Amino acid sequence: MAANSFRDYLDLLDADGWIRTFEESVSWDLEASAVTMLANVRDGPIPFFQSIAGLETETKLVGDPYRGPRSRPWDHFARALGFSAGLSGRTYYDRVIDRLHTPAEPRLVDRQDAPCKTTIRTGGDVDLLSFPWPYIHEGDGGRYSNLHTIVAPDPDTEWGRWSSHRMMLHDDSQASLLLLAGEQVPNRYYYDYEPRDEPMPIAVVIGAEPTVECTADMWIPSGRSEAAFAGGLKDGPVTLVECETSDLYVPATAELVLEGHVRPADRLDEGPFGDYFGYMNGPRRSMPVFEVDAITHRREPRLPFCVEGTGVGYGQNSSSTLRVAAAGPDATVGLRAAGFDVEMAVPWQFTSRTVWVISTDCPYPGYLHELANFIFTTWGMLHIDFFVFVDADVDPHNPRAVLSTIALDADPDADFHQFGVERMPKVPLNIYQTPDEKGSADVGTSKAKTAKAYIDATTDGDPKESTSAAETRKQAQERLVEAGLDAGRFDRLDEREGESR
Repeated sequence: MAANSFRDYLDLLDADGWIRTFEESVSWDLEASAVTMLANVRDGPIPFFQSIAGLETETKLVGDPYRGPRSRPWDHFARALGFSAGLSGRTYYDRVIDRLHTPAEPRLVDRQDAPCKTTIRTGGDVDLLSFPWPYIHEGDGGRYSNLHTIVAPDPDTEWGRWSSHRMMLHDDSQASLLLLAGEQVPNRYYYDYEPRDEPMPIAVVIGAEPTVECTADMWIPSGRSEAAFAGGLKDGPVTLVECETSDLYVPATAELVLEGHVRPADRLDEGPFGDYFGYMNGPRRSMPVFEVDAITHRREPRLPFCVEGTGVGYGQNSSSTLRVAAAGPDATVGLRAAGFDVEMAVPWQFTSRTVWVISTDCPYPGYLHELANFIFTTWGMLHIDFFVFVDADVDPHNPRAVLSTIALDADPDADFHQFGVERMPKVPLNIYQTPDEKGSADVGTSKAKTAKAYIDATTDGDPKESTSAAETRKQAQERLVEAGLDAGRFDRLDEREGESR
């Protein structure tokens, strides 16, 4: 059975031995994030902090709750979706993709039946700083919430648009939101509400059930509802409840909901922040202001956070896991729907926002260039810099297999392809770009000089033979699953053997 709330999910992890509870007090000021980072580095249990030093609060902190085991980062999400642990990446993708094909519309509940309405604060009772928002990296511009779902209005869907944009706390009722033009919710604000001088209502949902977090990280097309795809993922409807101060709907089992509006033509400083590229990104920039009108929450709310960034944090965390476990299957569905013969599209788990590995057949010459160009001009435009294409029977989740096929099958002269340097919208985070190349960041996204590239690490064999080999491997894996011996378990044994050597 799928987890129906963030608490259900934590209980599942606890039952599997993946939660480490800290009864002693920890500080929100770097200490909680330092403990979490070490847990991430050591592939250890998820830290659950029961007591926050120097603050009278019932709120608990949970460090990187979605970060999965190193050999199978999707494992915890598999449990949250009602699957067994130990699935191979291919089996996990197949099952998630099947559910994405059967969305389920959400179910509305009354306020009295919504756990997120246990406590309601409005007006002068709103106090953001009564919650232990963590100071995550030394050098950050402030305290952050960076693992949540934003609900915003959408003219084409009944349930609004879900997305994820980090939030820096400023005072009792104000925060700045990192809204980068080029993404759906920021575009709604910059090109619709702000030109009309109207505030845009939003809700920040913290501690939503796992399928909500999944779909907020997916590229759900315009006119389609994340809420319905979240229901499909859990094989049952997500429960929603109406906000207190707007007509937006939020997940009813959430731990904490901040209701408010983004003010037009108003900005507050945001950043710097230890970002996912692995360095302190700055300087401080002006970002839209989120004014909080109401706070609703459960009793003793659990507040999750992510220690972002290799170097300043660690590359395997909730953020990277969400890309692998949620964005990857979603992208695979999208590429197939666009007519490409893709087996799997998988973010490179160590640099999950910039490099992807795609296993695919190559039915005709020039196919890979068409595929790369399609991605770079659609959902891959802002973040992804290059792809590695491998044969359909190569597992993109296996770093050893991917590096081996690059070394053995990719000719540095013939198989490394550049699209050339162009000026296009780009997230201004790449460490290799100079300040001049990054250009202006007036609305959070530079029109930067940037380049796109891909590596063709596929073989030159007969496509029919490649397809036959892939089918043989798939049938062998199905036999293993039927015997209770999923291929993922052999991957784990192989890694341990490598470590022992």
